[in-house]
Amino acid sequence: MSTQQATDGPRAHCTVDTDGRITFRLRLRSSGRPRLELVPRPKKNRPEQPAHLLDLEPHGDDGEVRAVLAPRPELPEGRWDAYLLREPEAGRERLRPGLRDLRALVDGTFRVGPSPVAVRVPYATKAGFLTVRTWLRTAHAEAGRLDLTDGAMTVRARLYGAELTDGAEVLLRLRGDRTTVRGYRPRAEGDAFDFSVPFAELAAAAAGNQVWDAFLRPAADAPLVRISRLLDDMADRKAVCAYPRSAAGGAVLRPYYTVDNDLSVEVTATDRPR
Repeated sequence: MSTQQATDGPRAHCTVDTDGRITFRLRLRSSGRPRLELVPRPKKNRPEQPAHLLDLEPHGDDGEVRAVLAPRPELPEGRWDAYLLREPEAGRERLRPGLRDLRALVDGTFRVGPSPVAVRVPYATKAGFLTVRTWLRTAHAEAGRLDLTDGAMTVRARLYGAELTDGAEVLLRLRGDRTTVRGYRPRAEGDAFDFSVPFAELAAAAAGNQVWDAFLRPAADAPLVRISRLLDDMADRKAVCAYPRSAAGGAVLRPYYTVDNDLSVEVTATDRPR
């Protein structure tokens, strides 16, 4: 469980269960029809998504109301800021987080349903407000343990929403250049797989400072699946999961997770020009 210290504004407790259902609870004195509104943050060059409204129903005799965000229908991928509407025509009040019970995610018992793979994680923003981070992907490759040994990165992962075949391939693609790709054959057992990437190959494949993004192609003719780490309680793992740097081929390389929790490798050139 985790808490966020804040001193003002309405506060909502929330619990996530193993099906991905989120229950929000507030103590609220209201004789009207209060609702909880999840408002998607706009994305650049993307059409605006409608807000998602949840009715807050009385629960018990102590003034508590609650709303349930069911596993279906899925919310589009993004960040959804939580607001309270005390009356149908009332203005929005930004909600602050109370107790967030995320044990169903921490324990790894979250049940991934059939495609699409939908994940929702409530979290506290840096400003101390309640937001829900959502992912919605046709298929998902969940990165697990990551080891750095002998100048290589070895990743253990599991595929959801698709099937691994003999033609599966892991691809490291140069960001901003879809034609520069390094391919690696995964070692698979059922829907679990692992792969190794020699850092010297990435350093030699492109000059200067670069970023390589990691994908899985489950079958020879299948769409690429981003390799990410989504199935736990971390909405933003970029600053939390810090891996050591490795020197190879005149560069320093570091695996990291992006702001979307996707796996990438940063390459920083160290050779000075002659």
